[in-house]
Amino acid sequence: MKTIIIGGGLGGLAAATTLAAHGVETVLFEKNDHFGGKMKRVDIDGYHFDFGPNTITMPYVFEDILRMGGMDNKLNYRPLEVHTRNQFPDGTVFDLSSNRDYMIQQLSAFDSKGAKTYDRFLQDITRLFHTSYASFLSRAFTSRKDYLSPSLLKETMKVRPLMSMDRFFSRYFSSPYVQTALNRYATYVGSDPYRAPATFAMIAYLELMEGVYYVEGGNTQIAETMTVAARNAGASLHSDTEVKSLLKEKDHIRGVVLDNGEHIEADNVIVNGDVGQALPALLGEKQPKYDPSISAFVILAGLDGSLPLHHHHLLFSGDYKKEFTDLQSGRYPEDPTIYISTSRKSDPDVSPDGDNCFLLVNAPPGKEVDAERYKQLIYDKLRNNGIPIASYVKTERIWTPKDIEKQFSSFRGALYGPSVNNKKQAFLRPRNKSDRFHNLYFAGGSTHPGGGSPIVTLSGRNVANHILGKLT
Repeated sequence: MKTIIIGGGLGGLAAATTLAAHGVETVLFEKNDHFGGKMKRVDIDGYHFDFGPNTITMPYVFEDILRMGGMDNKLNYRPLEVHTRNQFPDGTVFDLSSNRDYMIQQLSAFDSKGAKTYDRFLQDITRLFHTSYASFLSRAFTSRKDYLSPSLLKETMKVRPLMSMDRFFSRYFSSPYVQTALNRYATYVGSDPYRAPATFAMIAYLELMEGVYYVEGGNTQIAETMTVAARNAGASLHSDTEVKSLLKEKDHIRGVVLDNGEHIEADNVIVNGDVGQALPALLGEKQPKYDPSISAFVILAGLDGSLPLHHHHLLFSGDYKKEFTDLQSGRYPEDPTIYISTSRKSDPDVSPDGDNCFLLVNAPPGKEVDAERYKQLIYDKLRNNGIPIASYVKTERIWTPKDIEKQFSSFRGALYGPSVNNKKQAFLRPRNKSDRFHNLYFAGGSTHPGGGSPIVTLSGRNVANHILGKLT
């Protein structure tokens, strides 16, 4: 049996390693010159940047894949106990930490309700995560029947699908600072906390209970090590090789056509890419209609010197809810929340000459902006809040939604495929198997179970395990 994988993101690498380790002939084609998708290394004038993701959770997911390729325990995961500084326009600072006592100490200062309910909050998000993992995250969804089972419906109702994330957090906390800091977890799946279901509050469990990590040498080490693991397992990986179309035969995909015109046949095909972009291109179909997740306006700034920033540092908007109203209307916020990741704070060796600031601002998908004007708006806001990055910039590079769309073949530059801003897209994401073709499968952030580096890795593993189940 032979499987072709289109796309070498984390989902594709996970599927390739799993299949090859179980004796399946596996060939992966990636159009870019690197494997790992958005987990892309960018080196500019001596400064190293992890394009994304910057926040690492669930390291055991990656280690499960690396183990199959003989590369387990090759990465040094550094836990960041106090991992995210949340800074607000009035000068208030609230840190997120996996240290319970430190969190309660902070809450006691300005959210007495939160200090009293924090343990109950941790219990509830723990239950949300474990229910979600058992029922949704650890399995492939391949047919409509998977969504219609009575047992799944019962489990779905346990993860608060009818409550928004914002409403969920307000049950435990009264401080708008705390609520806003936690609401940001919705952006991890490219969505609006005032509309996304409370189910995704489980992300808080990962950061506040299991912890946030950084990989020594840069988080891109995960993708690079997974690439070695896939090859060790026996997969054949090809970069700079684009698949132009699929060979269709009734309800069967016979194989793929490469950009050089070569036809390669296979028994199964896995598409690891944004289904909104990949399927129309590969099958000549119309683009699907869905509400895409948010995109991003990114600045990579190498500084001449060092600023008092945390590894993960946020300067929030003065009106977080309006920011999402603007995004939903297709407008770039004039008062955006700015995320800054400076991995040099935890690992000076990755950028010895100065801070390597990765700045990200939420952007409406498919919308362009005057990049220089918007960059200056971001720098001005930072300066006015005591973070004068512009005064120290030695080198920089800007990425817009159009750049993200082109580089990663993502629909309208959306970072996570469909948003979870409505119940259908949250709980009925594109399935991992085609309705039309019995041997065509999908993995990646735009399909079940969703976005985020460990979740995308799970999607590839789940699809591979489903195929292996068919073969046994």
